[in-house]
Amino acid sequence: MTQPDHGHELIPRPERTPAAVRIALARIAPHRLGEMEQYKEQALGAALQDGKIGHLQYWLTYWQAQVEIERRPDLRSRYQTALIAVHNTDSKDAPGFRAAMAELRAVETEARQAVSS
Repeated sequence: MTQPDHGHELIPRPERTPAAVRIALARIAPHRLGEMEQYKEQALGAALQDGKIGHLQYWLTYWQAQVEIERRPDLRSRYQTALIAVHNTDSKDAPGFRAAMAELRAVETEARQAVSS
């Protein structure tokens, strides 16, 4: 299957392993490693508490998608623009808030689909 062309990608897509995703994040967004570790501890705690590995699978998928956003300038640009729009609104009722939140969700969905295919 041919990969779609998204323009210049900062790094290749990492394999679906925690180590590969962590290394990729360290290369393109090292400032987010602490956040990734915090989420991992929460997922591990939840998995241990209820005995379900799904928490760890969700964590890995989430961070794969975050790496996808960071490694692809097209997604990163859209995400940052929408995030700025959200932060520049005064309330959830502001005209641009819903559109910006919809764009954030659309970027995250596109990133998840890209790493799932």
